[in-house]
Amino acid sequence: MTTDPAAPRQPDPLPWRPDILGAGFEAADLQLGPDLDGEGQAVATLVRYRPAGAGAQWSRRPALLWVPGMTDYFFQEHVARHFHDQGFAFYGLDLRKCGRARQEGQRWHYAPDLTHYFPDLTTATRMLGREGHPGVIPIAHSTGGLIVALWLDHLRRSDPELHRLIPGAILNSPWLDMQYPRWLVRLLRPAANLLGPRLPGVRLPGGNLGTYGSSIHVSTHGEWDFDTRMKPLGGHPKYLAWLAAVLSGHREVHTGGLDVGVPVLTLCSANSHLGRKTYSPAFDTADTVLDVEQIRRWAPNLGSQVTVASIAGARHDVFLSLPRARDEAFNVTRDWLTAVLPTP
Repeated sequence: MTTDPAAPRQPDPLPWRPDILGAGFEAADLQLGPDLDGEGQAVATLVRYRPAGAGAQWSRRPALLWVPGMTDYFFQEHVARHFHDQGFAFYGLDLRKCGRARQEGQRWHYAPDLTHYFPDLTTATRMLGREGHPGVIPIAHSTGGLIVALWLDHLRRSDPELHRLIPGAILNSPWLDMQYPRWLVRLLRPAANLLGPRLPGVRLPGGNLGTYGSSIHVSTHGEWDFDTRMKPLGGHPKYLAWLAAVLSGHREVHTGGLDVGVPVLTLCSANSHLGRKTYSPAFDTADTVLDVEQIRRWAPNLGSQVTVASIAGARHDVFLSLPRARDEAFNVTRDWLTAVLPTP
């Protein structure tokens, strides 16, 4: 396997500890060396669902690796339980400065370059290969979907052997374009490219995800009980350099030079409901964060084997949807995995 100096070797075995999600869940930190932005040490946290009685053959199962988005962390334990019952080993990965992985004094989710996350993904994938899993399939949400697409294209060119461990990828409402009027995006791009490197710490106005947060959290209108420090209903602060990094990633998708090199299932809602600041029941059956027409437009640019599945009534995270749409997302994913994975 090609040596990747940006992905330090981890202890063998990993130091697993009980996770905040409770019985059956364990977490282990991946030590990634000095933070590239000078904010202490970079750490990613791997979470696995291995309930009692999983058996010695658990490590021979194909692995699914959940990669959260911006203002997010892995808490979707119902997804882990579902896919465990389907015969998969399920992992979540909190990237550096996200969720469990954030260290004291670090800016939440801050990165002036999306390639900073590549060592996190490479290290986690290597570890799952070392555990014995015959394949690793990322399930990447929102900003995580953009990062994973860029990483897979990089991995295909830089480490073909590790790339062969990945038989496919699932993108859950990936962020592939700015969900704002085109005239505004045309102004944002040059401004962010010019000022981002010079004023990286400038905080951006707006970007509040409160309407989405209030539709899913148990304290308001939803059913999901997540940690609002790690995933605040209104979102974490965003910075100018981060915006420039996202716009740069979008440009790579749009220019058509990207090739993830594996089959891709892209899941998204059938409808968007954007720009509203007060909750209504319509928020429960649409994507209130991204423009799904943009997802459908740009997803085919990621490679030559992209399937786009629009789920009627789905939310931004399709696996946090109301039961009918959630079940459809599970069923579509199951059928795609059956078609993509080699028969034992």
